[in-house]
Amino acid sequence: MINGILNIYKEKGYTSHDVVARLRGIVGQKKIGHTGTLDPEAEGVLPVCLGRATKVCDMLTDKDKTYETVLLLGKTTDTQDITGKVLSEHLPDDPGLPGGAVTEKSAEECISGFIGAYDQIPPMYSALKVGGKKLYELAREGKTVERKSRRVMIRDIRIKEIKLPRIRMEVDCSKGTYIRTLCHDIGGRLGCGGCMEELLRTRVGRFSLKESLKLDEVEQIVRDGRMEEILIPTDCLFDELKELQVKPEYDALVHNGNPVGKKQVLKGTSGKDRSTQSRDIPAVPDEIQAGERVRVYDSRRNFIAIYRYDGTEGRFRPEKMFLDPEQIVTEREEN
Repeated sequence: MINGILNIYKEKGYTSHDVVARLRGIVGQKKIGHTGTLDPEAEGVLPVCLGRATKVCDMLTDKDKTYETVLLLGKTTDTQDITGKVLSEHLPDDPGLPGGAVTEKSAEECISGFIGAYDQIPPMYSALKVGGKKLYELAREGKTVERKSRRVMIRDIRIKEIKLPRIRMEVDCSKGTYIRTLCHDIGGRLGCGGCMEELLRTRVGRFSLKESLKLDEVEQIVRDGRMEEILIPTDCLFDELKELQVKPEYDALVHNGNPVGKKQVLKGTSGKDRSTQSRDIPAVPDEIQAGERVRVYDSRRNFIAIYRYDGTEGRFRPEKMFLDPEQIVTEREEN
């Protein structure tokens, strides 16, 4: 089984499920999962997890994201983007608007006011569920239901270009943020309405647009037998955690998900130091605090799990296992 993460560039016209379905055919493996939906007309970064890496799908969904979007002022739609049914239209330069004609300055001031935490009402055309049914399914039936607002965090908005009625901007935001709704809300506050015209996701956590690959590119790489070149190891997601490596005689303990003590650890290294030549530090470094999480490897450098340090007992206990049993069996057979 192939284990790891692929940084996919989702192209327009594909749903996130379409990407997974095609990748299953490309790599010949069923166990694949995406890390959060991206609208069919949107494009950009979509990390996809393979094999045992599917255990981190929820962790990637929780990561902050960066988007580049085009806000079209003067138009509202039922989907809050340009693909929807037009509900209202107003000229942004109309002096009769509640706040007067929209200018570059007033638009900039309005947009900057959204930086920080704000309560966002999810759009009807979304995959959120109400009463066991997805909102977009209800919307397609012509139904509108009450949705509770959710607190989201807009960490930053950088305006790239203003050519009214269009504004191109880059948004850093927390999980659960709908950029369509942000565009809709900005237009509403300006008094002329607005909707999202374009959306490009440029970052999900550590995964960037620059390093992403289109499905055709992945297919060719797999045909060439170079899959390992683009497969990102699961443990890369935990670079910020310190690592521990157990002594050979205790490999079976961690393989079976058992706790390990200080004397069973071969060495430890500081977080983000992934070099095999990294300096040895005390098996349980002084700076490790009770409750702190660490990466655990067996003596052969196989990534086993995320463990948490129990300060009371002085032991590390498993929190999430990532061991690939097939790899361990193969190594035993080779030896």
